[in-house]
Amino acid sequence: MDKASQKQLLAQLEEAVIDAGELIKSNWKNPKEIRHKGRIDLVTQTDLQIEESLKHSLGEILPEADFLAEESASSSKNSDLLWIIDPLDGTTNFAHSLMQVAVSVALWRKTRIELGLIYIPLTGEIFRAIHGQGAYLNETEIAVSQTDDLEQSLIATGFPYDIREKSDQILPPLKEVLINCRGVRRMGSAAVDLAYTACGRFDGYFEQGLKPWDTAAGWLIVQEAGGKVTRYSPNEEYDLQAPTILATNGRIHNNLATLLT
Repeated sequence: MDKASQKQLLAQLEEAVIDAGELIKSNWKNPKEIRHKGRIDLVTQTDLQIEESLKHSLGEILPEADFLAEESASSSKNSDLLWIIDPLDGTTNFAHSLMQVAVSVALWRKTRIELGLIYIPLTGEIFRAIHGQGAYLNETEIAVSQTDDLEQSLIATGFPYDIREKSDQILPPLKEVLINCRGVRRMGSAAVDLAYTACGRFDGYFEQGLKPWDTAAGWLIVQEAGGKVTRYSPNEEYDLQAPTILATNGRIHNNLATLLT
């Protein structure tokens, strides 16, 4: 696919995601219909509505593509062309009326993420990237931060839904990061964390136990913004089945990784 076709496809994706994001804004002040997928893992009717909206729109844009989506847990028959969808990343935030809520969509083609888009509807921010063509926030090209001192870095993280069972594994490295950086933030949305790392608001981000739809778009956006994405071990390449993710501006990558491994 040539660059013009990629840009046209991204524009169509953006239109579909903005339309889907209207469901978040329209349902923001309404009572939330919440059910539990796990002890603290929530899903709302809005998650389901957005996923159906995106499947319909994206199915018209690329009828030959399959879907991998959070709420339906669809499996792909055609792994060479795959929409990877998180309809509402930050469902717990949404349920509690916190604004860090995102729609995240990526297109996987053959061996890589070709394009990715993260939309934060309550702030009007659209982060997007095409492989090899840079990353953008709305109409402005973005880049990761220039910080090379971990002690001066602001780091983001998240916790898995099975934190009760994994606290002994998660808390020791978190302590090391806390005492060796400027501060740690937990936004409650992996897509937001990756988008904020891409534009330099965070200098790095780490988390374990994520799914492909949590990271697919953000992975590309961070890389296209000049950042580095690996597993916790900096010598292990990241992929959508990786148990851990470490995304940084590249300058603090190895030092942060040392605290996690």
